[in-house]
Amino acid sequence: MEFQTISVIGLGYIGLPTATVFAARQRQVIGVDVNQHAVDTINQGKIHIVEPDLDMLVHAAVSQGFLRATTKPEAADAFLIAVPTPFKEDKRPDLSYIEAAAEAIAPVLKKGNLVVLESTSPVGATEQLAAWLAAARPDLTFPQHQGEQSDIRVAHCPERVLPGHVLRELVENDRIIGGMTPKCSDAAQSLYELFVRGNCIITDARTAEMCKLTENSFRDVNIAFANELSMICDKVGVNVWELISLANRHPRVSILQPGPGVGGHCIAVDPWFIVDAAPERAKIIRTAREVNDSKPHFIVDRVKQAAGRFKDPVIACFGLSFKSNIDDLRESPAVEIVEELLKAKVGTIFVVEPHVRTLPASLQEAELLDAERALNHADIVVLLVDHQQFRKLDTDRLQPRIVIDTRGMWSAKRNPA
Repeated sequence: MEFQTISVIGLGYIGLPTATVFAARQRQVIGVDVNQHAVDTINQGKIHIVEPDLDMLVHAAVSQGFLRATTKPEAADAFLIAVPTPFKEDKRPDLSYIEAAAEAIAPVLKKGNLVVLESTSPVGATEQLAAWLAAARPDLTFPQHQGEQSDIRVAHCPERVLPGHVLRELVENDRIIGGMTPKCSDAAQSLYELFVRGNCIITDARTAEMCKLTENSFRDVNIAFANELSMICDKVGVNVWELISLANRHPRVSILQPGPGVGGHCIAVDPWFIVDAAPERAKIIRTAREVNDSKPHFIVDRVKQAAGRFKDPVIACFGLSFKSNIDDLRESPAVEIVEELLKAKVGTIFVVEPHVRTLPASLQEAELLDAERALNHADIVVLLVDHQQFRKLDTDRLQPRIVIDTRGMWSAKRNPA
């Protein structure tokens, strides 16, 4: 199957890099996003997110005429949907962005098109997408009604990349492709083989959906073990960083590192999709989520205890993003911690985050400073994200301040968290 024009719906941390690697293979790529600023920025050959090397590739793709962005979908041979899939307040999946994407592309669909859902989704979401498309276009046939003979092919192919390494992993990693029919899978495989050097492994849509959720839930459970261990060690007076280092010398033990919680649009969200699907059976997965969700509150309590030593404490929080060396604040435990400190009015709060220019609205009572200025005033320093810039900091500058190092980067021997 030939794919000369490819439309990517959603130009965020996954959609824009994916659009760019297709464009690098000299395919015409139409990127679609509701954010006018993002569209304008991309059409200038620039980027609105932080991802290593992406700026150069976007500039080349736009200048060579292979990539352009718009707010309204246009006709294409294939449509990739890479929109957010958050959860609601009750932890149930929110598919409203996928539904909006379906409504947007439905008018421009034509016979022979392929629609791929890349967004990490609960089991059954690909079928729901196909149902929304069928309702909007009764003149076309879809796999749930006509099987292999359908006019439109529909498949699920979840992204499985690490922020900060997206461009490399998009190309090198294996892809799990789940079509609603074998022909749907074959079509999606042909599409991804345009740039994927890893294996494209075929399964059905529901298994592909569950596979991504399982990968992230596995990570979440293992992180929860490390986070729970860190809280136990704090209680019994054991250095968790040294403990894990020693335990990991066992040939069959590989404990992850604890942190201030778990963030991002995947690991902090996806396990709840499994819990929602089988709440009475997902006991370990639910408990792991609860442990990781509790860790920010544990860190806040530690900061409050330290702040009690000062009349007017000044607290410098280093890092806001959900992982190091990126600007993505989605589901970030660091943001949650700073929010709670502000609500508790613990003291004056400074934030050091080199990857953002302005603080989110929920943190407006804090002040964004560079590391040097923050350290000049701080009584308490809280390391929340292990950015590379923070690793270069002269740790002598931390004296005589109280350091709460949630990553074990500066002061694992002195003050583990």
